[in-house]
Amino acid sequence: MDLVLLAVAAVWGGATGLLIPRAAYRFAVEPEEPWRTACPAGHAFTGPFGGWWGPARCTPCASRVQTSVRYGDEAEAPVAYGEETEAPAPQGEETEAPVPHGDKADAPAPYGDQPPAPLPYAPGTLAPLVTVLACLALAAATGPRPELAAWLLLAPPAVLLATVDRRVHRLPDPLTLPLAVAAVLLLGGAALLPGHAGSWTSGLLGGLVLGGFYLLLFLINPNGMGFGDVKLALTLGVALGWYGWEVLFLGGFAGFLFGAAYGLGLVLLRRAGRKTGIPFGPFMIAGALTGVLLGALAA
Repeated sequence: MDLVLLAVAAVWGGATGLLIPRAAYRFAVEPEEPWRTACPAGHAFTGPFGGWWGPARCTPCASRVQTSVRYGDEAEAPVAYGEETEAPAPQGEETEAPVPHGDKADAPAPYGDQPPAPLPYAPGTLAPLVTVLACLALAAATGPRPELAAWLLLAPPAVLLATVDRRVHRLPDPLTLPLAVAAVLLLGGAALLPGHAGSWTSGLLGGLVLGGFYLLLFLINPNGMGFGDVKLALTLGVALGWYGWEVLFLGGFAGFLFGAAYGLGLVLLRRAGRKTGIPFGPFMIAGALTGVLLGALAA
């Protein structure tokens, strides 16, 4: 295996994975709430693309901590997006002005008083690692074939979607719909290059089939299947269909298998009941990744 290819995939995964915590924090709101525009301490997001891209920790908060340490004051570490202990309150509330140099820096002010549901991991630390591992696995399985570029470009937003869905049981339209279009265009470009190992036509059909199947499940039981899952299925169907119908079936079935195993584990541990809702997006994505890896190895 080309070590250079693996190194590039790892660097790409690490660089893009570090951008996920901030975006996940901004997207992780209830459907009736607007996207977050400030950190837990009230500092407005700034940076490329309207502040959607940036470090996992608030820069002004980090600056306040450094100033306090310099002058001998006590201050807590800046809060990483996704690791805050208090749930954000509605947007628009007044926040305190920045602390002048030399004054004691308090911990970042929370928005609300109710803590969020406990998370099994801290998105601010795990998402970059998951992105790196996913990109490495895709590079190792696919090799220097043209479709690898598509997989590497699709992997970070897929991890972002899984992170948001895990936190608030929501798959935002600004992520799912553009991702479906990107999958079609990227694999269409790969199909024009020599050396590819898939079929763009079967990918398009796979997206329609898997999306249609999830739509049917949604119509049968809207309370058990979200419409965001239907839109995500379009992207995953295109990716799985690229390597053929067997991979499409395998990846789709693996998503249900992973979700069922997770739900059963919660029930056995008495952390959930039979009717407890779980975010299905992460398991759909994990199943699709499994199918793509096996398809790439077999191609």
